[in-house]
Amino acid sequence: MDILKKLMGELVDIVEFLDDSHNTIVHRFERYQNEIKYGAKLVVRESQAAVFVDQGKIADVFGPGMYTLETSNIPILSTLRGWKYGFNSPFKAEVYFVSTRQFTDLKWGTQNPVMRRDPEFGPVRLRAFGSYAMRVVRPGDFVKQIAGTAARFTTDGITEQLRNIVVSRFADRLGESRIPLLDMAGNQDELGKMIGEAIKPEFDEYGLELTKLLVENISLPPEVEAALDKRSSMGIIGNLSAYSQFSAAEAMRDAAKNPGAAGQSMGMGMGFVMAQQMGAGLQGGGGGAGGGGAAGGPPPLPGGGFFVAINGQQAGPFDAGTLGEMAQTGRLTRESLVWKQGMANWAAAGTVGELGGVLGGVPPPLPPLPPQA
Repeated sequence: MDILKKLMGELVDIVEFLDDSHNTIVHRFERYQNEIKYGAKLVVRESQAAVFVDQGKIADVFGPGMYTLETSNIPILSTLRGWKYGFNSPFKAEVYFVSTRQFTDLKWGTQNPVMRRDPEFGPVRLRAFGSYAMRVVRPGDFVKQIAGTAARFTTDGITEQLRNIVVSRFADRLGESRIPLLDMAGNQDELGKMIGEAIKPEFDEYGLELTKLLVENISLPPEVEAALDKRSSMGIIGNLSAYSQFSAAEAMRDAAKNPGAAGQSMGMGMGFVMAQQMGAGLQGGGGGAGGGGAAGGPPPLPGGGFFVAINGQQAGPFDAGTLGEMAQTGRLTRESLVWKQGMANWAAAGTVGELGGVLGGVPPPLPPLPPQA
């Protein structure tokens, strides 16, 4: 087998690499004992570079084109090797073909949430992901810094390191940007440019160029998103009282379509609630003297209560329960003077609509007896 490899090495005098993959960055050209014939043809295609390494040192880098490997074309290598055989014998050198095309759709994303202080929502945890594109611009530096002596080096061998760089700079720039949480979606392009500018020097150390970086999504934890959705829903609803009345009307319509007893009961109950809400809206909270309530009865007494004139003295304020007991014992009658905050003057209790429910069970005074014949 070794003899066959040696014979093939003597016969083959074309050094080239046809890449049938989509992720190979560096490929080492394999020859028997790394021997290359003097005068061999080197073919470097577009989006490729050929790096010659001699005894662990980079000797020459060839761009796209066809070369005859002679002393005039490889002056650095000829100086290193000496060529004591008159430049006609095979020479040993490792040849690495480096792809200089753009590698696109490389993914990055945060493994753990990034803590950020938002001016409106306070501390929040954010996750983000996106993609980026890069290419090799200095093949010699890339082989020396990253690829080393690997026979084949793919994007899988470096994307983890590059992803860590992107995520680290993303966290820094996200905090420095001070972009409000609700404005993140409208500033993803700007944020991507900021991150790209921050990490370009670190890519450059490896002989790489970052050609594009995209922030595709910035998301919140599910529980925070649910709370934000509720807040948005409340903002869309607007007037909660009007929305409640509308919902009650919709429920009445749906209940009316149900002929069963349950549907009728629900329809009656929702109608009663609807009537109360509409009555409260029409009355508008007025409670002055002589002010009557809605047709179904006055609204409940407010927490402030009424003052009552008893034996020429002001007493109170009394709540609804106390006023009811006073009406049953005769201490509060329809002729009793009452007053509460918002009334212009004292008025007879029988003329105040809000006290109709309190005095409803108390009969009016008896009329005077007719004169005896």
